[in-house]
Amino acid sequence: MFTLALHGGAGTIARASLTPALEENYRAALRAALRVGTELLAQGAPALDAVEATVRSLEDYPLFNAGRGAVFTHDGHHEMDAALMDGATRRAGAVAGVREVQNPIRAARLVMEATEHVLLAYPGADELAREHGLPMQPPAYFFTQQRYDQLQEAIAAGRMQLDHAASPTPPADPNWKRGTVGAVARDQRGHLAAATSTGGMTNKRYSRIGDTPLIGAGTWADTRCAISCTGHGEYFIRAVVGYDVACLMEYKGLSLAEACRVVVHDKLAPVGGEGGLIAVDAAGNIALPFNSEGMYRASHNAAGEEEIAIY
Repeated sequence: MFTLALHGGAGTIARASLTPALEENYRAALRAALRVGTELLAQGAPALDAVEATVRSLEDYPLFNAGRGAVFTHDGHHEMDAALMDGATRRAGAVAGVREVQNPIRAARLVMEATEHVLLAYPGADELAREHGLPMQPPAYFFTQQRYDQLQEAIAAGRMQLDHAASPTPPADPNWKRGTVGAVARDQRGHLAAATSTGGMTNKRYSRIGDTPLIGAGTWADTRCAISCTGHGEYFIRAVVGYDVACLMEYKGLSLAEACRVVVHDKLAPVGGEGGLIAVDAAGNIALPFNSEGMYRASHNAAGEEEIAIY
């Protein structure tokens, strides 16, 4: 028995603005990433391998704000964050602000396995990746016209645009707000793992870092649950969302679904923390809660049933 869930970001996703063709593009990308992970798990691969490969697939797809297709900073470059965690050992690795690594999630795993550290930032994280032969790319690789246009709109409006926040003036593509990607899994041995990757916020300055690479906030895994978050990062940091779900399960005896509901709807929503998370527990149960208009998500449950959804 194995379980896998993934997300491609949560936020204001206008149903009317998604053409059938565009919606199918997103569903196809989610389906392809789900297939990558489930095939590994079916072969007996560890949960950590499955979540890394799943996130890598999403990083390679330019529709999502991670890896290729990441949003632009105020200075016109890309600063990407990623993290992953092995629930069985609680080992974790993360990178923040990397600019040249083709797949930031691979760099995060490198930090975990090749160093004594948990979190490395630019430029050291890029240097480590380069020294260990990870694929590196020039800025042109990460460029997409949609993201560049989004930056120009944000600069013209004089604002920093959180990737999941509503835009005060509708852009040409109402669905440009694409966020963090992530995956959680339970493998055939019952081990759990989580992985998360993001390009952050459009027009961000001063090397802003969100919740994604912060273990316990945007990414968490232990023997009880694995969590990957997506949403307004500042709120998720202050709420220590990933760890809070685990604590509610451990200290209050809540089920995965109830713990996730409390955090996403009772704690985050009232203070303006828009977004959601994906979660799996040791029994293979899945929870996919969000308090925003939609969340790109896909899952394969313990019974072998698959779901791909947006709203």
